[in-house]
Amino acid sequence: MSAETYRDAWGIPHLRAQDAHELARAQGRVTARDRAWQLEVERHRAQGTSASFLGPEALSWDRLARRARLADTARRCFTALEENDPETATWVRAYAGGVNEGLAACDAPEFARVDLTPGHWEPWTPLAVWLATHILFAGFPAKLWREHITAHLGPDAAALFAADGPGTAGSNGWLVSGDRTVTGHAIVAGDPHRFIEDPGVYQQIHLSCPEFDVVGLAVPGVPGIAHFGHTGTVAWAITNAMADYQDLYRERLRRTGAGVEALGPDGTWHRAARHTETIHVAGEDTVEVEVIETDRGPVIAGGPEGLDDGTPAALSLRYPPRVTADLGFGALLPLLRARRVGDVDRALEAWAEPVNVVQAADTEGGLLHRVAGRVPVRPAANGLRPVPAWEPGHEWTGWHTPPRAGLTDGVAVMANQRGPATPLGVEFAPPHRADRIAALLAGRERWSAADMPAIHTDTHLASAAPLLDHIAALGVPPDEAPAPPPEATALSPEATALRDRLLAWDRHMDADSADAAAYAAVRAAVVRRLAAHPALAPAAVPPAYPEVLQPWLALVPRVAYALEHLLRADDLYGIDRAETVRAALEEVAARPPAGTWGDTHRLAPWRALPDTSGRPEPGLAGDHDCVLCTSAVPGLTDRAARGPAARYVWDLADRQHSRWVVPLGASGVPGSPHHRDQQPLWLDGELAPVITDFDRLTKETDD
Repeated sequence: MSAETYRDAWGIPHLRAQDAHELARAQGRVTARDRAWQLEVERHRAQGTSASFLGPEALSWDRLARRARLADTARRCFTALEENDPETATWVRAYAGGVNEGLAACDAPEFARVDLTPGHWEPWTPLAVWLATHILFAGFPAKLWREHITAHLGPDAAALFAADGPGTAGSNGWLVSGDRTVTGHAIVAGDPHRFIEDPGVYQQIHLSCPEFDVVGLAVPGVPGIAHFGHTGTVAWAITNAMADYQDLYRERLRRTGAGVEALGPDGTWHRAARHTETIHVAGEDTVEVEVIETDRGPVIAGGPEGLDDGTPAALSLRYPPRVTADLGFGALLPLLRARRVGDVDRALEAWAEPVNVVQAADTEGGLLHRVAGRVPVRPAANGLRPVPAWEPGHEWTGWHTPPRAGLTDGVAVMANQRGPATPLGVEFAPPHRADRIAALLAGRERWSAADMPAIHTDTHLASAAPLLDHIAALGVPPDEAPAPPPEATALSPEATALRDRLLAWDRHMDADSADAAAYAAVRAAVVRRLAAHPALAPAAVPPAYPEVLQPWLALVPRVAYALEHLLRADDLYGIDRAETVRAALEEVAARPPAGTWGDTHRLAPWRALPDTSGRPEPGLAGDHDCVLCTSAVPGLTDRAARGPAARYVWDLADRQHSRWVVPLGASGVPGSPHHRDQQPLWLDGELAPVITDFDRLTKETDD
C-alpha cells in the first residue's frame, strides 16, 4: 500500500508511507479530511478572496493580501524552488495533490452554510498559506504607531509606549539539559501563544517512512513539521524572535499617461508596476483594487492620491520573500530527516521567515540555541518608522548572521524577551515570563517530563507590581509617603477595603480568584481613564490607514500594553496618576466584580463563521504576562482571543514519554468526537501522551 493512516485515542493522525513524497500526499489528504473548512478559509485568505463568501468584514484583509502581492510572491517562491530545490518542490506538489484528493470527498458542514464548494490547490498554495499566516508576525504596523504617537506626543513617546512594557504576547520555550533532568537526557518544552482559532492553528501529527519518523505540530496547509518536532533522536521548538525584518517606505507617486511613477533615492521618477484587481464581496458589489509596486515593494496603503482621508501618503512594504523569492521551504525536508542537533542547525541555514529563536536537543547530549531566519542589514531608522523612499541611505545592503546563545546552569529560556535576537529587533516582550520560568526551573535541581505542566500553567503576574505600588501609596499618612498630600488620596471605606484586599492578594491570576477579578477591574478602569485623559487625546484618533492595520493604532490597547511604563515614568504629560488610580479604585469599589476572574476571562476563539452551537466558552486562568499567557485587552475586554495554541514536552530520554495538547482537538469538523475532546486537558493543564508505536494505534485506512 502507498500509505496507511492510523489514529490514537485522541483522533490524532499517524501516517506511514513508502517514501517522503507518498507521505506528503497522505498528509495533504488527511489534513483535508480533518480540516477541509480551515484549508478552504486559509486558501482564500492567502489569495485575497475570502470576502467572496465571508462578506464585507473580510474585505480589508483581502485588500492587504492583494496589494501586498501575497499570492504572486508565493508563486515566485515556488518557481524558484522548482529551479533550485526540485526535490522539495516535488514534495510540496505531492502535498497539494493530496489536499485536492481529500477535499473532493469532504463533508464539512460549513460549506453548506455559505453555499461554497472546495477550490483547487495549486502547488504554490502551501507557500501562500505560510506567507499569509506570518506576514504580520514581524509587526511592521508598529512602525506606524511609533510615527503616530511621536507626531502627537513628542519624541519620547515611542519609548514610553514600547512593547517592552506589558505589550507583546508571544510564546514560551525552555531547554533543560541532561545535567538537570532525572533521566540524564534533555527536555524541550513550551507553548506557542497565538490567536486561538477553531479549528486550531496547529495540527498534531505523526509522519513515518523509511527516511524518517517524526511527531510534531504541523501548520494545516503546509507539508512537514516546521516549528515543533521530535524525530526520536532529536527534538526542536521555536518562539518568535521579535526580529524586525520588514520595512515601510513612504512613497511619492504620480500618475502619467503610461501609468504610475515613484520617486527614487536617485532623484529620478521610475515606472511602477500597476494593475487593477477585482474583489468579489458576498452580498455587496464587487470592489476594484489598484495594485502598485515600486522598486521598494508593493504599495499597501494609499496611492498617488493619498489615503482615504485625502492625506498625501502612500506606503510600500519591503519583505524578504518578495526580494529573494525564497520562503525557506528548503529547510522542511532536512528538518524531518534530522538525527542530531547538527542536522537541525544545518537545516535552519535555509530558514527565511518568520524569524525564530530555536532550541534543540538530541539523545547524545547535543544542544542548540540560536536564531534562524533572514533579517536585512539596513540603517537603524528603517526599524523605527516608515522612511522616505526618495532619500538615499535606506537601502538593504545584505543579511545579518543569525546570533547564537548558550545555556545558563543547564537551562535556556525563550519567551520573546531580549536575548540572542536583541541585535535584530526593536521591541521585545517584557521579561516577566522568561524571568518566572527561569526562577521556577532554578527551584529544583532535577526535572522530569511529567513536571513540566506546572511551569506551563503558572499564573503569577509580576507586571501587577507598578499598579499595586500606586494603590499602596493611596491613603498613606504623609509622614510615610510625603507626596501626594492625604486630601488628594483620601479613600472611602469601600475603597480602603478594596485597597487592603488587593495588597494582600497573592498576585496569581487564577480562574477561581475573586481577588484577581478585582485587580483586573481596577487595571481596566485605570487604562480607560488614562486613555480618556485630554493629554493623550491627540493620539486617540488614528490615521486613515487600512482597517486591517488599525489594531496597532488604537489608543486604549496601547495604553493597556504599556501600563507599566506609563505608571513608572517620571512624568506622564502632567497626568495625575495618583488621582487616576484613586478614581479607578473608587469606581470598582462602588461596583465590584460579581464573581471570579474566570467568570469574565473567557476563551474567545476566532472562527470564520459565527458559532451556532450556543455552547458557552470556558473561563480561563492566566493573563498577558503570566507564563500561562491568556491575553485580553484591559480597558476593552476580559475575553481572551490569544493563548497557548498548543503545549508540548519533548523528552529525549524516550519519545513515548513526551506529552502534548491543543486547545480544542485534532478534528476541525463540528460534531466530531475529536473536535473539542482535548479542551478539558488544556484547561486543567494536563497533557495527552505522545504515542508513536503503530502497534498501539487503530488503523483507519489504506490509501
